[in-house]
Order: sequence, then structure tokens, then C-alpha cells
Amino acid sequence: MENPHAERQNVLLQRIIKNADKCTEAILELNRCLEEIIQADAHVKTAADLVTKYRKNVQYNIEATRATDPPS
Repeated sequence: MENPHAERQNVLLQRIIKNADKCTEAILELNRCLEEIIQADAHVKTAADLVTKYRKNVQYNIEATRATDPPS
């Protein structure tokens, strides 16, 4: 006759393993999604950097134009 405690422990361990596997799958999927987001953010960061540089250039040119304009 088998030990009923061993059977119960075996069932519980199997449940734990199954849940751990599901958790691992979910974490892997989350990592894939985060990688996609990071790649998409790289394009947004590039665009933001370009806009920032453009704004600084415009500001510089406005100030340079004011400095060369004769007073009214």
C-alpha cells in the first residue's frame, strides 16, 4: 500500500510544476512584448532628438537674426 501523504505530495508538486511552467511562459511572452516596445521606442527617441535639435537651431537662428537686424 502506498503512502497517502506521498501521493498528496506528488499531486501538489505536479501542480506547482505546472504553475511554474505557466509562469515561465508568461514571463517569456512579457519579455518578447517588452523587446518590441523597446524597439519601437528607439524610433520615437530618434524623432524626439531630431525635433529637439531642430528647435535649438531655430532658436539660435532667431537670436542671430535679431542680433544682426538694425533697431527699429
